Amino acid sequence: MLNDLISRPLLKACAGSAAYARGEEYFAVGAVGRLRVLENKVSANVEGTGTYQVELWDEEGELAADCTCPRAGDGYFCKHCVAVGLAWLDEHGSASLPAAGAGRKQAKAKCRDPWNDIRQFLEAQPAESLIEVLLDVAQRDDRLFQSLLLKAERTHGGGNAEKAFRRAIDDAVQIRGFIDWREVSTYAGNIDQVADSMAELLQPDSAAMLVGLAEHAIEKVESAMEQVDDSNGEIGGIVYRLGELHLKACTLAKPDPAALAERLFRFETTLPFGLCSFDATTYRAPLGKKGLQRYRELAEAEWRKIKPRVDDKGYDAHRSAITRIMERLAEASGDVDELVAIKAKDLSASYRYLGIAEILAKAKRHDEALDWAERGLKAFPDRPHDSLRDFLVAIYLKRKRNDEALQLTWIQFEERPGLEPYKKLHEVAGKLGIWPAQRERALACLDQAITKEAASTTRWKPKPSTPNYSLRLSIALWEKDLDAAWTAAHHGTCDRSLLILLAGKLEKDRADDAICLYRRVIPAIVDETKNSAYEEGVRLVCRVGDLMKAQKKLSQYSDYLAELRLQFKPKRNFIKLLDDVVRSMTFAK
Repeated sequence: MLNDLISRPLLKACAGSAAYARGEEYFAVGAVGRLRVLENKVSANVEGTGTYQVELWDEEGELAADCTCPRAGDGYFCKHCVAVGLAWLDEHGSASLPAAGAGRKQAKAKCRDPWNDIRQFLEAQPAESLIEVLLDVAQRDDRLFQSLLLKAERTHGGGNAEKAFRRAIDDAVQIRGFIDWREVSTYAGNIDQVADSMAELLQPDSAAMLVGLAEHAIEKVESAMEQVDDSNGEIGGIVYRLGELHLKACTLAKPDPAALAERLFRFETTLPFGLCSFDATTYRAPLGKKGLQRYRELAEAEWRKIKPRVDDKGYDAHRSAITRIMERLAEASGDVDELVAIKAKDLSASYRYLGIAEILAKAKRHDEALDWAERGLKAFPDRPHDSLRDFLVAIYLKRKRNDEALQLTWIQFEERPGLEPYKKLHEVAGKLGIWPAQRERALACLDQAITKEAASTTRWKPKPSTPNYSLRLSIALWEKDLDAAWTAAHHGTCDRSLLILLAGKLEKDRADDAICLYRRVIPAIVDETKNSAYEEGVRLVCRVGDLMKAQKKLSQYSDYLAELRLQFKPKRNFIKLLDDVVRSMTFAK
């Protein structure tokens, strides 16, 4: 429940002190519009440089939030979300909130449900008054007008109802120019409202009409999506919902199975995004035996036109669609040989051999699986897919072909030295009981690679560079060898996130070393000159403070804060955050 979730400390923790302070300012000047509460979700508009739509809701016991502002679009809990949270607290009796406009009370003794008040009022009104209110609002609210119109047309019945729905779909989907992510919510809302009205047609007497309308809507929306930035998936979600409506309507209406199969096949092979499934297995019930047979006939006729491919010539949407259809039909029938034959029509990459090998292995046809995997390795000797090699390594180990298993694993490590190949080498060599010797060899190989890379020069790197020991550090951390990790961290340059991770692991028993690493990375973070970097930098400054306070080194910590303030004085936003740390420290004293 939102009552148990929203609090000032939680809002500040979600947003950070800077965004929280700005949210307080927005709330105090009355920038938050009327709160709209529905179940465990509260929404409101917030006036800033634009009008932003904010939602807060309970997501499995956690406070979730969304806002149409750019910062929220980057995944942050923004100041507008803070303002709405504070408005919620104000309306639900939380004390000690700043005033939000001259007319707003500081706190309310009891929370009242506005929807319940409205319901009680409406229940007391005569029907004629309610009709007048609805007609008046419908003249100013196009969505309400469309909803009432479609309900009225459905009540009258006849061909006019279908025409009205098609017209409503066309009007909602119509686009005049590209729609960016800021405008998608409004656009999606118009389509979603029509989908709500369409859902009411899922009745025995109107399901047949819904089948055609859903198909029309899906085609229209998918075509329009080519001019929409649907990064948040709002439009895609509506298309998926329309697909579910279509399937239910087909099950209820029982359209001609052969004709349905032809339409489904066309949708599955031509829609630009394919957001909902029109394959035969999904529609098995409404298609029946006759429809499934017709669907397969269409698929096989098209499949015969597809030529075998051994070279990767780029993505072919039609080929991909018909291949997917044929694979699903074979999977549904349980015919392993048919599925292998379908996949064998495209051997343009080593992982395609792997796909066939995995199918055969699952069918317990292990010799054939091994044969296909080895064929893939031979067909692509130059950097075959690592998953294919891993598949072969597992088989070789089972068949006691240990040298071949180890060799394939070593090839991966030598081609691309990294933590994951190192882990694979550890696993294989460990099973063979030879890890210590293999580890020494791997680390020596890695040291050579690091030295070679640092000494190399190119057009873009005209001089040798400082060795980068990030990989060596990541391996030491994985092995939980903090001494080796500390050594690697001081041998050359290292990825900042790894240094922070190491510092965190050193805090308990080697606090001075942890402080040293934190102080090493903080300047580089602050030098990025952006608010998110400042927030990260201050978070680490606070970690240094906690460690130094535990060692009773408050005076040294104060000196450190003063040094940071002097060093980064021009970065005003960072200094504001740093001053918060200083104030909290003073208050703690």
